[in-house]
Order: sequence, then structure tokens, then C-alpha cells
Amino acid sequence: MPKLVRLYIKQVLIGFGLSATFVALLLYTNVGNLWHLVSTSDIGWIAVLMLFMFNGIVFAGVQFAIVIMRMEHDDTPKGGKREPVATTIPVRIEARARQQ
Repeated sequence: MPKLVRLYIKQVLIGFGLSATFVALLLYTNVGNLWHLVSTSDIGWIAVLMLFMFNGIVFAGVQFAIVIMRMEHDDTPKGGKREPVATTIPVRIEARARQQ
């Protein structure tokens, strides 16, 4: 399996794991009286399934995007050796007064 496909599958699993945690915390903390709405409705499981799936899609996409954006393999040199230039050598500067 190519490395990019393996990376994508891993990030999708992480995203859906985050989604499961997020939905569980939403139900546990009863945000917006969500637990009551889901538990007293006969089709409340569909709402939980939709929350899990749609949040999973979003979290997986964001997770994959973060990993891709953090990949940086630029082998080009970025400048010199970053050694400081000798700055302790005195330099004579001529001072002139402004003419008005």
C-alpha cells in the first residue's frame, strides 16, 4: 500500500475517533439538552449517527490537512551558515551638521 494511502487511512481513523469522543462528550455534558432529545425519541439514534458521521468527515479532513501542511521536504539551501558577521570592528563615520 502506498505511504500516502496509509497516511490517509490513519488520519481518517484518528478523525473518526475524535468524532466519537466529541459526540460522547456532547451527550455526556447534555449540551442543549441533547441527551434528553436523543434518549426520549424513537429515532434519536439516527441523530447520534449523523452527528458522528458528519463530525467524523470534518475531523478526518482537518486532521489530514494538518498533517499534509506540516510535511516539508525542501532540500534547497536556505542561505549561509548563519554565522554572525564581525561587528566589533570600529568604523569612522563623518558627522555633518544640518544647514538651515
